[in-house]
Amino acid sequence: MKKCPFCAEEIQDEAIKCKHCQEFLNGTSRQTVATNTVPWYFRTSIVVLALLSVGPLALPLIWWRPQTSRAWKIVLTIGILILTALCCRVMVDSIHTIKQYYDLMKG
Repeated sequence: MKKCPFCAEEIQDEAIKCKHCQEFLNGTSRQTVATNTVPWYFRTSIVVLALLSVGPLALPLIWWRPQTSRAWKIVLTIGILILTALCCRVMVDSIHTIKQYYDLMKG
């Protein structure tokens, strides 16, 4: 048994966190552990879901995400913009095809 350096209560020798004051014994406090977690809107699943939902409007999530390197941010941005341009082109071609069908039906 040893004493907690923060509250002086008896704790186990192998303890990582004091059960009385909830402080970590390796020098990090609860506040620093809480700030090391990733906010929910920077999690990979949320970023992918946003990109699939709103496309290039979700690019700020990639650029503000601290875990992603600058090179990946640039590559992802270029890829997303090219994919968006292709999807827009396909949509315009589809609209023209539908318009041609309507014109044929009118006679």
